[in-house]
Amino acid sequence: MKQFKILYTEDDETLAFLTKDNLEQNNYDVNHCRDGQMGLESFKKENFDICILDIMMPKMDGFELAAQIRKCNSDIPIIFLSAKTLKEDRIKGLRLGADDYLVKPFSIEELLLKIEIFLKRSQKNILIEKPVYEIGKYQFDTNNFVLFNENEKISLTQREAELLKLFLDNKNSVLKREQILTSLWGTDDYFMGRSLDVFISRLRKILSNEKGISIENLHGIGFRFTM
Repeated sequence: MKQFKILYTEDDETLAFLTKDNLEQNNYDVNHCRDGQMGLESFKKENFDICILDIMMPKMDGFELAAQIRKCNSDIPIIFLSAKTLKEDRIKGLRLGADDYLVKPFSIEELLLKIEIFLKRSQKNILIEKPVYEIGKYQFDTNNFVLFNENEKISLTQREAELLKLFLDNKNSVLKREQILTSLWGTDDYFMGRSLDVFISRLRKILSNEKGISIENLHGIGFRFTM
């Protein structure tokens, strides 16, 4: 069985030791970095399967580190671990392309479950079947998570690309909220529902000028993508 490699950044040495030890006991290869700058240097030198990032760190915080990682790799799973509990911080993290945001103190069992879910999904590479779609004036390259035309190129996160592809494969049909959550995250979870709302808002903004294209919110049911 492949041993997955984790980039883990955390400046609290006690928490880092406990978390790293638990992850290694579950057969993960963990590279722990004490600050964001060290984390970025490590990411550029080695190949990782998933990143687990603290936010409040010296030299470079987790938000900036995630932004730099996304410039290098648009699809590696990123999980934030943070004592910052404000909704704005969670939304900022998701907009930077994070796949999840766990608030400290967190359950190691929950963290292990999230890691397993995201690693399974990233290994499946579910966007391969149909690589390019036409959406109004755009071409949607599902393999590279990009919307483009001759004048513009818009990069999406992996989760945004998966959501857009799911809508396109089910266009003009109702997708229940729990169906979307289960397809993308493997669970119908309240916090994943908040993440879903963030991604839908960004897709609406990107496609707002495309006539005949909309993402309709069906209250208490789900969404319908029409084009």
